Amino acid sequence: MTEDERWTHLVALDDELLKRGVLLPEWCTFIVRDVDMAFAAGGYLAAILTAVSGIETYLRSEYSITRKERLAELIDQAEIDANLKADLHALRKYRNKWVHVDNPWEDEELPEHSDMIEGELEEIAIFAVRALRRTIYKNQWV
Repeated sequence: MTEDERWTHLVALDDELLKRGVLLPEWCTFIVRDVDMAFAAGGYLAAILTAVSGIETYLRSEYSITRKERLAELIDQAEIDANLKADLHALRKYRNKWVHVDNPWEDEELPEHSDMIEGELEEIAIFAVRALRRTIYKNQWV
């Protein structure tokens, strides 16, 4: 995808998923803007990591009880459908592979398969920007 195609994809997601209004904390709005900028620029890993941050921020604003819940707990206690919960857990686990690297020196795969990894990151980033919007647009009002 080109940068213009990525922006078009984001607009199409908003057109598809946002039918009414939503009220978001400014923290969430700021994070979503950065997700969009990273995604459009082709920063797929940045978009994924930041999308998960936006999802956590939103879930914390809507469903947190103690303000100390881990993301997995926030997802489980959120009043969202089972399919979205499953998608958010899958995205969380994918994110964890990148932010909790057990052995950073085991890195042969990165240069040897960089095209494959970049393709995977693009695919997951597309999934992440959709999951983010499905989450933040969950509670729409007239």
